[in-house]
Amino acid sequence: MQGIVKEPKGTPWREAQERDLKTALKGISGDIPVIFVSGNHDLGNTPTPETVDDYCQQWGDDYYSFWAGGVFFLVLNSQLFFDHSKCPELKAAQDVWLRDQLAVAGQRKCKHAVVFQHIPLFLKTPDEENDYFNLEKSVRQDLLEKFHKAGIKVVFSGHYHRNAGGSYNGLEMVVSSAIGCQLGEDSHGLRVVVVTAEKIVHRYYSLSKLRDQGLDKDLLDLLK
Repeated sequence: MQGIVKEPKGTPWREAQERDLKTALKGISGDIPVIFVSGNHDLGNTPTPETVDDYCQQWGDDYYSFWAGGVFFLVLNSQLFFDHSKCPELKAAQDVWLRDQLAVAGQRKCKHAVVFQHIPLFLKTPDEENDYFNLEKSVRQDLLEKFHKAGIKVVFSGHYHRNAGGSYNGLEMVVSSAIGCQLGEDSHGLRVVVVTAEKIVHRYYSLSKLRDQGLDKDLLDLLK
């Protein structure tokens, strides 16, 4: 779940949004793990030790890794890549941790290695110009090289409120639109991802199509 609440810290509706979301999450079966990916509305465009600590108190670690079905997942705090001017120590700590985690991925003992982060590395092409919705070029290139070397297969992001994406040396950058506020032509929806031993297949569904038609047959066949 990316970009957990819409209103920034300190705004009038923040606490109500957090309360409503926690109430809604109680309706999810306990058999379904829910993971959180911090974003700009959670930590601020320029995070501070205080905003990061508040997030961790409410939702858990701002970066972490986990295994599921032989797949290695990394969840990153991309706000630290975007602007760490007010919390350089936190950025340095994540960098050290990430180096060690990528070393694990680089051993190629997992079926796939996948990254979740709120801000995309890029929206369409790896060499595109800097934008509010992507990471700065030097930061982007550094991460792309590290991810590629470690064998990361896919990076899943949000932030853009539109569907987008591209590839870099076999690494796929997937940018998903929002279940709520849309900034483009996409419908309110979500991305369904099916992971098998051989591949990772994903598809964006509008909420209405998912409700009326369900998953496409080819995705259902992969789940058998």
